[in-house]
Amino acid sequence: MKTILHKAATRGHANHGWLNSWHTFSFSGYYDPERIHFGALRVLNDDTVAGGMGFGTHPHDNMEIISIPTAGELEHKDSMGNTQVIRQGDVQVMSAGTGIKHSEKNKNSDQPVEFFQVWVIPDKKNVEPRYDQQHFTSEDKLNRLLTVVSPIGTQDGGVQVHQQAWFSMGNLDKDITLTYELKDPQNGVYAFVIKGDVSINNTLLNERDGLGITEAGSLHITAVSKAEILLMEVPMY
Repeated sequence: MKTILHKAATRGHANHGWLNSWHTFSFSGYYDPERIHFGALRVLNDDTVAGGMGFGTHPHDNMEIISIPTAGELEHKDSMGNTQVIRQGDVQVMSAGTGIKHSEKNKNSDQPVEFFQVWVIPDKKNVEPRYDQQHFTSEDKLNRLLTVVSPIGTQDGGVQVHQQAWFSMGNLDKDITLTYELKDPQNGVYAFVIKGDVSINNTLLNERDGLGITEAGSLHITAVSKAEILLMEVPMY
């Protein structure tokens, strides 16, 4: 087993006033040649957008873009004609493919919106753009690892992406221990602690820490405190 630990405070950081963003991997003005990506996982941004503010219309192509809100409401509009609001418990995916334009705005003027923006490099280029969104309750994730993202064509649950990637989320009570078995032992898993403290394969992680794990068939996860975690299994090629 090989691991790489990214403590929360070592992430890239940009505070634009309307946007406060922490970057696990190189993004925009933050560049670290040692932290470009983890396999097919290219971007993991921890964003807070001020009330009434947001990202104007901008383009993407050939990327699987996943948004996971943790507080507030984010309004999405895109060139496919979708207008949606995503909230805590929702997971949204946009396959940019041949090209898409979208905007994201805090729907509320009186409170911030907090969300994770995750980019996964697809296994196919120039696919037809697509959009999907699903809601998962806290009870769905209580003391288990719930699949919220899976590859297109599988029956594994959650929203689907053009990549052999699986995301799982869990809300764990203190002292709960779970095992995650990789779908493909050649893949790696990037574990991110949203809240609390957990031990993964005997490595202690605190809130907003990330741990990349390769050459391991399974992960043994223990909640040191009440915790919320996100696991992202991706190909390493």
